[in-house]
Amino acid sequence: MNIVKSKNVDLPSIFDELFPADWFGGIANQVANTTNTPAVNIKETAEDFTLEVAAPGREKEDFKLSLDHDLLTISTEDKKEEVTNEDSYTRKEFSFSSFKRSFKLPQTINKEEINASYVNGILHVSLPKREEDKVKPKRTIEIS
Repeated sequence: MNIVKSKNVDLPSIFDELFPADWFGGIANQVANTTNTPAVNIKETAEDFTLEVAAPGREKEDFKLSLDHDLLTISTEDKKEEVTNEDSYTRKEFSFSSFKRSFKLPQTINKEEINASYVNGILHVSLPKREEDKVKPKRTIEIS
């Protein structure tokens, strides 16, 4: 049981006593998994940046990518509903999951050349650098 020690009051709850914390574990984990934001890897090369968003189980049509000035937003919404009518009962199950991630792009990105693909559960977003911002290879300068 929690004891009141400060202005932040934590009183014991009869609910806590009747249902242990792990009793709802399975349900809580399912809810957490449908509302979690997916992992994102960001890679930089001399030519571009690449975002990799882990979002298995979706279709490429599920994604919405938008660019508003320097803000790239990746979002998706998934609604599923299943209704079964048999004999004298109806069973209806539905689920909803979504996420939204936004990234402030650096000025070095060529915004006209941004492209994306979805392969094997990973959304790949290519953010090419402007030509003048690409790392130039080392060169030798001749002395005249």
